[in-house]
Amino acid sequence: MIAAQELQTDFHYSHEADTQLSSDTDLEDPESRNAKPGKGKKGKKAPSEKVKGAGVRAQGRVNGHHQENGTENLSLFEIVKLGKSATQSVVDDWIESYKSERDMALLELINFFIQCSGCKGAVSSEMFRHMQNSEIIRKMTEEFDEDSGDYPLTMSGPVWKKFKWGFCEFIVVLVRQCQYSIIYDEYMMDTVISLLTGLSDSQVRAFRHTSTLAAMKLMTALVNVALNLSINMDNTQRQYEAERSKSLGKRANDRLELLLQKRKELQENQDEIENMMNAIFKGVFVHRYRDAIAEIRAICIEEIGVWMKMYSDAFLNDSYLKYVGWTMHDKQGEVRLKCLTALQGLYHNRELNTRLELFTSRFKDRIVSMALDKEYDVAVQAIKLLTLILQSSDEVLTAEDCESVYHLVYSAHRPIAMASGEFLYKKLFSHRGPEEDGLPRRGRQCRNANLIKTTVFFFLESELHEHGAYLVDSMWECGADLLKDWETMISLLLDETFPGEEALTDRQETALIEIMLCAVRQACECHPPIGRGTGKRVMTAKEKKTQLDDRTKITEIFAVALPLLLTKYSVDAEKVTNLLQLPQYFDLEIYTTGRLEKHLEALLRQIREVVEKHTDTDVLEACSMTFHALCNEEFTIFNRVDIARSQLLDEQVDKFHRLLEDFLQEGEEQDEDDAYQVSSTLKRITAFHNAHDLTKWDLFTSNYKLLNTGLQNGDMPEQIVIHALQCTHYVILWNLAKVSEGTSKKGDLVTLRKQMRAFCLMCQRYLSSLSTAVKEQAFTILCDALMIFSHQIVASGREVLEPLVFSPDSSLQSDLLNFILDHVFIDQDDDNSTGKPKITTHSHSLLMRCLSLQYYNDYGDIIKETMSKTRQIDKIQCAKTLILSLQQLFNEMLSELGCNFDRSSSSFCGIKELARRFSLTFGLDQLKTREAIAMLHKDGIEFAFKEPSPQGEGGPPLNLAFLDILSEFSSKLLRQDRKTVHMYLERFMTFQMSLQREDCWLPLISYRNSLQAGADDDTLSVISGVSRGSARSKKNKMASTGKRRLPEGVFESSCSSSDAGAWMTREQGVQQTPVMMSSPHMTSTVLRDAKKLRPDEGYVGVYTMSNDPQHTPLQQTTQVAWMVTQRQQEERANLQNAKMRSHMQHAIRRSAGLMEDDEEPIVEDVMMSSEQRLEDLNEGMDFDTMDIDLPPSKNRRERSELKPDYFDPASIMDDSNGLIILHFKDCN
Repeated sequence: MIAAQELQTDFHYSHEADTQLSSDTDLEDPESRNAKPGKGKKGKKAPSEKVKGAGVRAQGRVNGHHQENGTENLSLFEIVKLGKSATQSVVDDWIESYKSERDMALLELINFFIQCSGCKGAVSSEMFRHMQNSEIIRKMTEEFDEDSGDYPLTMSGPVWKKFKWGFCEFIVVLVRQCQYSIIYDEYMMDTVISLLTGLSDSQVRAFRHTSTLAAMKLMTALVNVALNLSINMDNTQRQYEAERSKSLGKRANDRLELLLQKRKELQENQDEIENMMNAIFKGVFVHRYRDAIAEIRAICIEEIGVWMKMYSDAFLNDSYLKYVGWTMHDKQGEVRLKCLTALQGLYHNRELNTRLELFTSRFKDRIVSMALDKEYDVAVQAIKLLTLILQSSDEVLTAEDCESVYHLVYSAHRPIAMASGEFLYKKLFSHRGPEEDGLPRRGRQCRNANLIKTTVFFFLESELHEHGAYLVDSMWECGADLLKDWETMISLLLDETFPGEEALTDRQETALIEIMLCAVRQACECHPPIGRGTGKRVMTAKEKKTQLDDRTKITEIFAVALPLLLTKYSVDAEKVTNLLQLPQYFDLEIYTTGRLEKHLEALLRQIREVVEKHTDTDVLEACSMTFHALCNEEFTIFNRVDIARSQLLDEQVDKFHRLLEDFLQEGEEQDEDDAYQVSSTLKRITAFHNAHDLTKWDLFTSNYKLLNTGLQNGDMPEQIVIHALQCTHYVILWNLAKVSEGTSKKGDLVTLRKQMRAFCLMCQRYLSSLSTAVKEQAFTILCDALMIFSHQIVASGREVLEPLVFSPDSSLQSDLLNFILDHVFIDQDDDNSTGKPKITTHSHSLLMRCLSLQYYNDYGDIIKETMSKTRQIDKIQCAKTLILSLQQLFNEMLSELGCNFDRSSSSFCGIKELARRFSLTFGLDQLKTREAIAMLHKDGIEFAFKEPSPQGEGGPPLNLAFLDILSEFSSKLLRQDRKTVHMYLERFMTFQMSLQREDCWLPLISYRNSLQAGADDDTLSVISGVSRGSARSKKNKMASTGKRRLPEGVFESSCSSSDAGAWMTREQGVQQTPVMMSSPHMTSTVLRDAKKLRPDEGYVGVYTMSNDPQHTPLQQTTQVAWMVTQRQQEERANLQNAKMRSHMQHAIRRSAGLMEDDEEPIVEDVMMSSEQRLEDLNEGMDFDTMDIDLPPSKNRRERSELKPDYFDPASIMDDSNGLIILHFKDCN
């Protein structure tokens, strides 16, 4: 595929040579300036001709249209940026200019690429004539504007997003319009490719990014031209053979000669295109697909996918697929995503599957593992790719591979779940055998019956029964017709089995009912289950119609079937609970319009029987919610349902009063049967009171009497007390609702106030109960009551409710706090296998206690959510609370370990780790938390110096070690705030403290260093790794040197506005593009000798540091102050030197270009760590690459199979020198 010789920065095409490129040719050819435009040697016109050409261009164009009277021209960059002109008209105008004066037109095109990179400089005609490519690029690098790190391709906003599209479109249209003549003149394309190759090897990220995008789009356009040439060659060959097959008398020899000449011209053009594509591929792609910048790598992978899909005969082979396979291990999700989308375009075409077999076998495991990618978008596309692979062949993916995708249908991330659901559906439900063609469409024997059973079996095997809604939601898009076949589901539950059929087990029937309920809910609510959506979206008109149709169908089917199902499963609590939720989704009008009243009566009878049979809370609440759904005053069935509900509740309340009176008269000799009857009846009433207003039965008096008796005797069964507390709570809430709505009587407000306060006192007394369950119930109700009857109750114009405001007294606060301490943050009993602390509920007002380090791991989610809410209310007070909690923990540690504790102890490290976690909760937006962080540091500094030294004068303050904890928050300070905090710190420091270097003073030293680190860092410029801290001198012509100012000293005193700053100069060798020299599968720690490196292989730029630091003038106050300052400067300089050496050594070990500050390995570390694993992977494989060789005409001969060119990552290892490079050989 690719020749062994690497591409130089400057080159030209030799028409006589095959694909080798010269390295000493630049933008001009002085020896052939007078050559004619067109095919042949390239050349440029004399200066006099340029002037004449400039006169022709004086008329120019504005926005792609010709302008007369010498109107000032807009540059190509400005035209493309404005986007107001048709791209084709802009290109046509440029072509006309090129035909009249190609040098000036080409110069304009060169400046177009320079300006699109964000460079303010421009290539002059003089530079164009006399300077080499590398010299021009170096000159443009010097003139690059470093005031901002942005350039057109990275700028935000609609204008720049449109610019990127226009930029790519311009290149494609340019090649398309020039494909018949200009691109073959060996001048325009030679110059453009040479320029783009040189820019793509630049140290300037903007140049590299822009030129790579341009080169890849240029390559795509050339591939399209090559494809058209191939088609034309096939057509010409077919015409030639047809003419030649004629008899001698009818054969036209002139036509044969014309066809032969045309075929020869097409072949020559194809050879030219091959040379151009080889130059771009070897000069740009093979270097930039492993660039240090993820965006550049993504561009390369995206475009190679386009080439393979567009011209599969030439590019869809192992020589090109291997680049995609290697890059699937890229560290950045953006690049991995491009790999998967590129492969999807290939696997989608089933005709190409045979060419992908070897690639699939080698990289299938990696694709399967990417289904669990940490980037959700990557995981989604990986699953979609696996679905395409599954459709191409059932034998490729093993059962283990499929199972790794199956369980993702329960993922909380909906796109992943939907993709997994589609994979599951394609695998298990899409196959249809010939024996199924004659099956009925509905009923127990239909095809869907077996598929529904398969769904049930899968659901049970997953052992995640509570996630039925997630399974249904995952399969809803692809399997809605199956999940909406409720008739078949009912038939499987009610009909008798036919001979030879295996009946569903009880467990399978339970699962089927749950899936059926989830499908009904999904059809009626049209939104994903909880935890799998960002909120309700606006439905389209089509979706609304589908929802109404489904709801009508559900009502018509289940209105008849539900009473029968309840009759069959009336004793099974789990089945009944699910079945009773179905009426919530009915269209109740259909009971009347469909004449289904008798089925409604049957349903009400079944619900009544269920209430009388069951005492399970879930079943009773389901019955209550069913009555609540049916009792809708808007429908005519309301009176009938209301009567049935009233009769049921009358019986239960009368029974409760009768049983309660007998039960209380028994005294201490209570019968267990009577207690059970009271408990079960009260449980039914409580379940209904949750959704229905039962205040007319005066349940407060009976329940209060029951609770009071329990306190007096102390032997009341806990279940009775729990339900009595809950029922009384509902009574108060219903009364509050009536008072709030204004539907109550005159004295109801006073009565409610008395009842509420009496009930709260009752709950407070039950906090001292012997039963833990009773105490938990009382605590929960008290917390709810304190929230409901707080001062917020009078908001929104409800001042009339002010008498109901209830504030807890000190006694109640103490009891609630004691409950927290005794029952929330405690260890489990020994018989509990979980081994975690137990939590029953939590109070939002107990933030301080919740921040205990001991329970952070167990209740971290609750703590972080509480902290988030408190931060939204008041950021500063939240920060004060955090620092106060750390101070309390620090004081507790001092009381336990003493003042001479070890800072490496687990207690101190634990507090520091908690501080680190607190720091992470402030997020990345430093402006929003600026005041809070500053206040946190202020309080922390004051605490550290609050207590004097226990060792007497001259010793460190007692709490000085707290500064080590406080340093965890230094990274959250803005640069300018670090100076302010540092000045505040110096107010508490004495002169002697600044001189101390003992271990006990290390917290102060480390905290000061954390405030100084990055205080004067400057924003990185677009020149990667070069800071714009100091302005570039116009006299300095050395483009290979970038100066960066290291942090100044920030020790400022009240008597000096500026202090000494240590300035260091760091020189960087700008010699080669930052590029990941390590292969995608291996990481080399061997650095090649610099003198052995070839320019086209890339090498490491090395930092060199000046030995003469520059010092700014000092404003001296005293000789002693000057000495202190000088010592500080020397210490900081030494520290910076050490850091610089460390960074340099680390970079050398990585064997990568050092010019990129944000460079990261493009491969995951876990990829391939074993040489033996590499050998196993590549056994029997050949990895030689070849030049781009377009396939010959298919009509001349059958296309021979390409020699397999496999994916051996080890083949890119050059053992001769130990440096990992791409190694290319000609393929036989």
